[in-house]
Amino acid sequence: MALVFALGNPGERYARTRHNVGWWVADELRRRWRAAPLESPHEYRAWRAAVEDREHEIVLPSLFMNASGEALAAWRDRHGLDLEALLVVSDDVYLPVGHVRLRARGSSGGHRGLESIEAVLGSGDYARLRLGVGASESEPLREHVLETFEEDEERTMEDAVRTAADAVELWTREGIRAAMNRFNRRASKEVSES
Repeated sequence: MALVFALGNPGERYARTRHNVGWWVADELRRRWRAAPLESPHEYRAWRAAVEDREHEIVLPSLFMNASGEALAAWRDRHGLDLEALLVVSDDVYLPVGHVRLRARGSSGGHRGLESIEAVLGSGDYARLRLGVGASESEPLREHVLETFEEDEERTMEDAVRTAADAVELWTREGIRAAMNRFNRRASKEVSES
């Protein structure tokens, strides 16, 4: 089983904001995998798909970003949780718009959703995929992540979401190291060539 836990904020107001790009990746995966609804308790919404004879589950918290850990705890209480099978997908203001970065473990980097997850798990030892949404020099971080993208950034993000979904699919087949080697190297190469 592979569990993709994608971070975002519920509600139409936040759907196209920088903080919700994890959900964009989840939407792309649900489409690719033809995932069927699994359950929707008040803490999260879940879908399941069989891909290459393996179960894949996608979970979106129904709680706000800083309570993401509560949604993961609710999933764990109902289904159990294997940290080796977990990939958390989130935005990252410290990466340029559209850059994809995978890590096998790490710190929250000040991301409230990741902080909430680490508080529940008592550890940062879980894989994560971060999708760059860029930083703002003119507005506070909290406001920046709740804004939508500029038109040129939106096009970049559409491509990045597909790349991130490709990275998730490689993770499900070959693991986090293979996904890091392929997709982190690509991002570094693109930075050096630009």
